[in-house]
Amino acid sequence: MPAVSFQSVSKHYPSRGTGSAVQALDQVSFDIEQGEFFGLLGPNGAGKTSLISILAGLSRASAGSVKVHGHDVYTDYAQARRLLGVVPQELVFDPFFTVRESLRIQSGYFGIRNNGAWIDELLECLGLTDKAGANMRQLSGGMKRRVLVAQALVHKPPVIVLDEPTAGVDVELRQTLWQFIARLNREGSTVLLTTHYLEEAEALCGRIAMLKQGRMVALASCSDLLKNATSNVLRFKLDRELPPALAAKARVTGRVVQFPAHDALEIEQYLAAVREAGLAVEDVEIRKADLEDVFLEVMACQAESQPRKGQS
Repeated sequence: MPAVSFQSVSKHYPSRGTGSAVQALDQVSFDIEQGEFFGLLGPNGAGKTSLISILAGLSRASAGSVKVHGHDVYTDYAQARRLLGVVPQELVFDPFFTVRESLRIQSGYFGIRNNGAWIDELLECLGLTDKAGANMRQLSGGMKRRVLVAQALVHKPPVIVLDEPTAGVDVELRQTLWQFIARLNREGSTVLLTTHYLEEAEALCGRIAMLKQGRMVALASCSDLLKNATSNVLRFKLDRELPPALAAKARVTGRVVQFPAHDALEIEQYLAAVREAGLAVEDVEIRKADLEDVFLEVMACQAESQPRKGQS
């Protein structure tokens, strides 16, 4: 039995003014197996948060079904929700309680008493022990994010859903969080992650689905996505801007320029064109495509009627 199953999930929102509905999700289907670390990727507006909202019972699908360990999130909401721990994007907290009180109250929502030992472990593993007695409104944004993670885990859910959990937080929290979540995954927890930090997805996720405009355009193991990448990458630094014709083919971040390069001839052609433009090239390297390269390649293609499939 899958840990999470999405079957032909569609979601429409009424459009303001135009009279036509906005389709956020269109026939999305995939399963997440128990114990998987699964990544859900896509640009803003692709439908990731809509899908997670339906999974968490915060929104209802227009069509299709979603199940958690076989429990339908609509017809068997209470049991499905008990099996989920959801860390939302937004910093939502009650300003009238301390960190420890918030975790005790959250435990009570699930009918759990005498949860002190697990709360202490959560506080320690997430670097919150010295903040346990602090009022929530006194915490920094990063500390509030840690408390949200602790709240999601306080009832020991078998399925953990992380919706952009490290957005805008410091490196220390990212390392602390991933060490702890990776430990829970090794111990059997299923993890569903959405993130814009693609290096995190590449390092952590076994399988990845990619959404574009509400449709699934890729579904494969991370290793297969990387293996099936169509090119290597030529990377170097420049002292000035590329001519527009070259810039249109490149990914430019500050002084760093990256070109997809299929073979040695294409690499030499790019370098020759840069030299002919009178630009000085520094720190030239050729590397294998990473998940960010694959993601951009997939998103650049027209939406496909069938997702790319790879071995799990």
